[in-house]
Amino acid sequence: MLERTRRITLTIGGRQHTIRTAVVEEREFEDGEIKEISRNFFAICEKTGDVFYFGEDVDIYEDGEVVSHDGAWLAGQNGALPGIVMPGTFLLGSRYYQEVAPGIALDRAEHVAEGLEVETEAGDFEGCVEVTETSPLEPGAESTKVYCPGVGLVTDNDLVLVEIGEDEEDDD
Repeated sequence: MLERTRRITLTIGGRQHTIRTAVVEEREFEDGEIKEISRNFFAICEKTGDVFYFGEDVDIYEDGEVVSHDGAWLAGQNGALPGIVMPGTFLLGSRYYQEVAPGIALDRAEHVAEGLEVETEAGDFEGCVEVTETSPLEPGAESTKVYCPGVGLVTDNDLVLVEIGEDEEDDD
């Protein structure tokens, strides 16, 4: 769900840049108990339509209590750089890094299919694309995601979109 916006300040080439990002919150449950909440920071380049990923805050839970922040990273800190979640132009066979946080997150994407039709509880979608993700930090692991125009992420391995909610108002 789109939670709010956040300004992130990066130092690139010795100069500070402030980027306004959308914050997308994901919640993971297991047997009805919260296991993880992550707040992901995204921004769209107006010139190219590329969607950039600037990092995430992560809360890992056990028995209802936060026990770690494993997987958290922010572009501009500890060698982390923004990644691209989805290029503005989808080219079949393209490969790129979605997350660039050394030792924490190095997800890579490859465009493997386009022009897909997807049926979900949230609706039927056309013109969708499929992306395969891998990471050198998890050799052999692979994730398949499908993105659809005007919606974004619709399937993530065996997880499927069930509802499209309304955007909340900006908090700044």
